[in-house]
Amino acid sequence: MSLHTYPEPRPGLRAEHFRRICANGLGDGYNAYAYSAAWFKNRLYIGTGRANLCLLKFAMPYVHIDTWPVECPHRNYTPEFETQAARGEIWRYEPKEDRWLRCYQAPMVTDPRDGTGFSRDLGYRAMCVFQGESDPEPALYVATWSRSRGDGPEILRSQDGECFETLPKPHFRSQNAELVITAIRSLVPFKGRLFTAPTGASHGHVNAALSTLVFESRDPALGDWRSVNDPGFGEPPEVAVVYELSVCHGYLYAGTGGLHGLQIWRTRAEGNPPYRWEQVISKGAGRGALNQGAVSMLAFGDHLYVGTGIQNGGYDHRFQIGPAAAELLRIAEDGSWEIVVGEARDGKEPLSGLGPGFSNYFCGYIWRLGVHDNWLYAGTMDWSIILRYLDLQVRPWRSARLLAKAGVEEFIRLHGGFDLWRSWDGENWLPVTRTGFGNPYNYGCRNLVSTPEGLFIGTANPFGPRVAVRDGGQWIYQDNPQGGLEVWLGNHPAQDSR
Repeated sequence: MSLHTYPEPRPGLRAEHFRRICANGLGDGYNAYAYSAAWFKNRLYIGTGRANLCLLKFAMPYVHIDTWPVECPHRNYTPEFETQAARGEIWRYEPKEDRWLRCYQAPMVTDPRDGTGFSRDLGYRAMCVFQGESDPEPALYVATWSRSRGDGPEILRSQDGECFETLPKPHFRSQNAELVITAIRSLVPFKGRLFTAPTGASHGHVNAALSTLVFESRDPALGDWRSVNDPGFGEPPEVAVVYELSVCHGYLYAGTGGLHGLQIWRTRAEGNPPYRWEQVISKGAGRGALNQGAVSMLAFGDHLYVGTGIQNGGYDHRFQIGPAAAELLRIAEDGSWEIVVGEARDGKEPLSGLGPGFSNYFCGYIWRLGVHDNWLYAGTMDWSIILRYLDLQVRPWRSARLLAKAGVEEFIRLHGGFDLWRSWDGENWLPVTRTGFGNPYNYGCRNLVSTPEGLFIGTANPFGPRVAVRDGGQWIYQDNPQGGLEVWLGNHPAQDSR
């Protein structure tokens, strides 16, 4: 039992407290991920990621799946793909009217080298509310996932939630001159500044920008960004990317990714940059590369909670790391850390009694953390749906052969889809759903947003518009009404006036 004190929570949400408020990618199965989300001016905003499995097939040929799960009828950068599949979108939900409206779509731009037209933004990977020095009031800031052909990600701003303007470009650069920075994953306000870090780069480096700098701006509307740390915090061979940022204990925390395991650093962000940074965790918290990156971080009670993961859903195909399930760690103000969910080691036992992935082998990431009504929620990525598209008889894992014998479809029916767990003290955990709210294609809980209307959950579901199904002894592609991102809203019956 925890010795720490926590506010008295309301009753926690159970699966029956949630209702689906959009499905099938908001009517477009190419809307695969609810990549980013924020509550702004009493409305929910969702930034989508598009056609993720097609882009994975184009950009990462080393990822081997025996039958590709979705139909990819057009190659990357063809006119059909660019206009139909590749244009990221921002949507807003009006709770009072129970209505969705698309309020932004990625513009088409032209490659000056050959005149080819392409979508500037594949999606919107970060979103937050922040008031810069020239903002008359808090505004909605959005970071883009740009194309390899482009010249880097953009920062968008909306002051009214209706119109989005493209701000002066940050011009972040990779330390590898051959790569173009393509993605920003974190936007975090702290001490009157907006902090961010480049995450992805061209040539399939979706989660490794090979830029290890954190940047800040007091006024993003002017495009004035400056770095606040030494490259790699002075350990560049160990750090490939700054993957996640969060605030706790009066510090800005930075979680990294690398081939030797995650690191956690923190700073008070005082004085002139580069700031003084303190290392809290190194070498994957004693687990090495199996805790490859810090995927999620959030303050709850007296601790910062850190969800880990290995890219590509728990198995890094390029560097052959894993497969392994994710862990949940937590950090106290004095810098000490504990294992909440994971493997016992070095005299530390998991406080929850649960093994990696909440004792689920197929949990590749603990993807999002959220706090609602004084409960901590943890949403996972569960890759068990991919088993359907693998020839398990030829896989080297004994577990794969056992699954093939037991029946993959029955396993997916019982266990497919992301897991959502909740805890009032960070140590004792209860499941909310173990099956992606009954849809095995919902393989990830991508966002958790607490609002006065309830807890919103945006999923990752890239299995649209058409998915591979068996027809006799052959694989064919069919329309998938269960494909595309979903958004769910959870609240207690007394909160729901409809």
